[in-house]
Amino acid sequence: MIIEHAKDVLRTEAEAILKLIDRIGTEFETAVEMICNSSGRLIVGGIGKSGIIGRKIVATLNSTGTQSFFLHPVEAMHGDLGMVCADDVFLAISKSGETEELNLLLPVIRRIGCKIIAFTGNLFSNMAKNSDVTIDVGVEKEACDIDAPTASTTAMLAMGDALAVALIHKKQFKTSDFKKIHPGGMLGQRLSCKIRDIMLGADFLPLLSDDASMEEAVAEMDRLGLGVVFISDSEKRLCGIITDGDLRRMMVKKKPIFDLTVKEVMIRNPRTLSPDSPTYDALNIMEQHQITVLPITDAFGKVAGILHLHDILGKGEFKFNGNF
Repeated sequence: MIIEHAKDVLRTEAEAILKLIDRIGTEFETAVEMICNSSGRLIVGGIGKSGIIGRKIVATLNSTGTQSFFLHPVEAMHGDLGMVCADDVFLAISKSGETEELNLLLPVIRRIGCKIIAFTGNLFSNMAKNSDVTIDVGVEKEACDIDAPTASTTAMLAMGDALAVALIHKKQFKTSDFKKIHPGGMLGQRLSCKIRDIMLGADFLPLLSDDASMEEAVAEMDRLGLGVVFISDSEKRLCGIITDGDLRRMMVKKKPIFDLTVKEVMIRNPRTLSPDSPTYDALNIMEQHQITVLPITDAFGKVAGILHLHDILGKGEFKFNGNF
């Protein structure tokens, strides 16, 4: 019975989140625009379990480029309203929309000049009526018989994540920006490394000379499974690159791949970095140009290694002493 109860909880909460998908519409889009157009901060308020969810939403927003802070509705009415400015946006969170302490605060927030967004399961509540935008986070049932906040708080949290991620894209907040405010995190540490610390070296280079056939190129690409082959001249200097994407595009155009040489297919003068470049430079290039692999070359243009996006993001075991 214990296992079945646990599965029922997870099933109920998963269904609650999935039902939020159909509620994402113009109201959600308006909320994102409202926050982006504000020159102030996003202030989040809630009581009890909703307040705890609000604090987590604030933490996620702050770490992803949206300045936020949590305002306890009771403390707000006893002096903390001094932190609120007219340019701020207020996000009120309540399952019922009838939380007394929060509803007493909202008219005051509005008088200050803030726009108000509501996360609630009751679109006809006083909180909804006092808000500029209302996002429906209601659930059909909680995950327990005593109606304790379970599925409802999960739904609130998921909608908060959806808001944070939508703001990431709207503000074009990049991984390099994330790194600046997460210098101690695992991803931050990876991005602070030199490329030489995480690149694949000589034993993993998909490298062919510029007189090779396309049949050889495909075989070399398949050998290491990196989706790319580098082409070099007689001095081992990089002169081109062929990716599996190039092959797919040629097949779509019905070009006779195996009748061509690598010189006829390769992309010349590909983007490269040196082994001593910081890893976040590589990630910026990958993001900007929508690529997953970079050739790493030395000062003479010779291929020294290969860097894959998976190596930056930590596929498999990652160590910071340069060893695998």
